[in-house]
Amino acid sequence: MTSRRGVVPLLAVLLAAGCTSSEPQRAPVAVVTRTTVSEVVEAPATVGARATATLTAPASGTVARLYVQDGDTVKKGQILARISSPQARQQLSAARKADRQAARPVSFGGAGGAPVSVRLPRPRLPSSLDAHVARSFAQARKAARSIGDHAARARLLAAIDAADKRQRAQRRALGEVLDGLTRSLDQTLSQVSGQVSAGMSGLSASMASLRAASRSQSRAAVHAAEQTVDALVVRAPFGGVVTLGGASPAAGAAGLGALVSQLPAGLASQAGAAAAAPAGRSGGTIATGVPVAAGDPIVTVTDVSVLTLSADVDETDVLLVRRGTSAEVEFDAVTGATYTGSVTGVGVTPKEGATGGVSYPVRLRLGRGAYDDGSAAPAPKPGMSAVVRLAVRRSENATAVPASAIVTSGRETIVWAVRGGRAERRVVRLGAQGDAVVEILSGVSPGERVVVKGADAVRPGQSLS
Repeated sequence: MTSRRGVVPLLAVLLAAGCTSSEPQRAPVAVVTRTTVSEVVEAPATVGARATATLTAPASGTVARLYVQDGDTVKKGQILARISSPQARQQLSAARKADRQAARPVSFGGAGGAPVSVRLPRPRLPSSLDAHVARSFAQARKAARSIGDHAARARLLAAIDAADKRQRAQRRALGEVLDGLTRSLDQTLSQVSGQVSAGMSGLSASMASLRAASRSQSRAAVHAAEQTVDALVVRAPFGGVVTLGGASPAAGAAGLGALVSQLPAGLASQAGAAAAAPAGRSGGTIATGVPVAAGDPIVTVTDVSVLTLSADVDETDVLLVRRGTSAEVEFDAVTGATYTGSVTGVGVTPKEGATGGVSYPVRLRLGRGAYDDGSAAPAPKPGMSAVVRLAVRRSENATAVPASAIVTSGRETIVWAVRGGRAERRVVRLGAQGDAVVEILSGVSPGERVVVKGADAVRPGQSLS
């Protein structure tokens, strides 16, 4: 719980002027001076690391080899463990096979190719028949020429020529009929072929889209399976100290839950995964040959290169805290040492305390520590508890009175000044409120005297000389 020391509350109702009770004893007084006043806010805090990441098994298997032990210091990218997982490799093989099948083109057996054409063959008469017809017409003409009657011979030859012409005309007519039929069939087949080709083109486009979608999914499956197999080699995401298994609840809460926002962009997702990692295994249960399930914590890496503090500041004081506010820090584990600190951020999410009050998280960067004799103090460890004293306000050459001189009366803050040997009620406005002295912004001036003991029992006009 945050505390601010030095302000004395009103413990009794002020006596009205003209009260007939006996005069109290003379109250001690002090002179209003000018001095430096520092206002300090105290708050409990917990040490956290710069980053904490719990690396988990990507698939079921066994720990094939472990390269580190508890407390080892590792560098970014260093191999920490190898996991053997036949299941993950089988899934990768199956994903690659499905991807190859999805990559095969779809064929429609030549549909949509060159247009179809039909040509009906002309009838071919036997050559012997053509010769026989020709000989018959030649013999007929020869016989006709042997007739003595000129008129009869002429009529007969004319009839033979006419028959020959009719026979030739019939042959040509048959060819024309076949040509027309061929053209009609070609036109019809061309129309049908165009319709079929258009339909097959649409089907081909649809199938191509489906194949592309299937290939995209199969490639994604291959990529995920490859990442899983790659993750079987566990590497440090950043430099730090190793703990086998998952982080302890205290270290996890202090190191990651409150400080994940301070991680580099590339590590934020890993830290988020670490926060949700199962805690079924703890340090010491991971060893070569131990079976693990997907999601089991293998190793936790904690970056202690920069230590931080997460403090809970009371709602009555948090508005005074700013980024850059300096602080002094003390640890229960390091008696007699004082550390420096600086505020790096003030949270906006309230947290209800055990007594019903509300506090807000304040992040600080922890500096070096020293003992009273000036010797260096050891670096604390993540999870240790501390008390921070935040210097929220500091006024140089301020008009100040002892904190015991301040009395609160409803919404007013007053002091009892000595004027002509008697008590005079003064309403004052406070500035920085230190442990021993309080800054007065208005109401009294340096050199005046004020009551510093028993001020809550003084009444107007009371003799103070």
